Amino acid sequence: MALKFSGGHDIDPYKGEREGNLREVGNQAVWTLSSCKAGFGVEQLRDNSLDTYWQSDGPQPHLINIQFRRKTTISDICIYADYKSDESYTPNRISIRAGSHLNDLTEVEQIELSEPGGWILVPIKDSQSKSVRTFMIQIAVISNHQNGRDTHMRQIKIHSPVQNTSIAKTPMFSSVDASQYSCIR
Repeated sequence: MALKFSGGHDIDPYKGEREGNLREVGNQAVWTLSSCKAGFGVEQLRDNSLDTYWQSDGPQPHLINIQFRRKTTISDICIYADYKSDESYTPNRISIRAGSHLNDLTEVEQIELSEPGGWILVPIKDSQSKSVRTFMIQIAVISNHQNGRDTHMRQIKIHSPVQNTSIAKTPMFSSVDASQYSCIR
């Protein structure tokens, strides 16, 4: 069953990073597109500007392949879509797939968008509701609003949970005397 999203969203894709719970790992991957118009490619999809976008230039489905060098835990994907600006170029149905390579991808989520206006947060979970560990994520635009042919996607953020290790944990001391030794310089 597909997740359904509509209207504007008050999602902040940077909140988890500011709180130290998530990190954006898209820069650790190799991004490829099934097609793009000149000047509307991966660079625009990843430039942190909501004014630029990737524009496909070929038959559907339009594919974004995100391949990591090592197996990576993915907790969610944030996609920015703007129906008011993009109209028939706005994705309507998106499939998110995960696997080791192009030939073994399986769908982990499918979403339906109804005139989106902002960030859409898509949790990426396996059948046991755990974050997915994968070498590759594929985002497939299956259809667009108004039966549009090509698509616009403005930004994509890939989040991984921050792994807490005992070295990174700050000890909690109850006395002022002991707390003076909590930081090594």
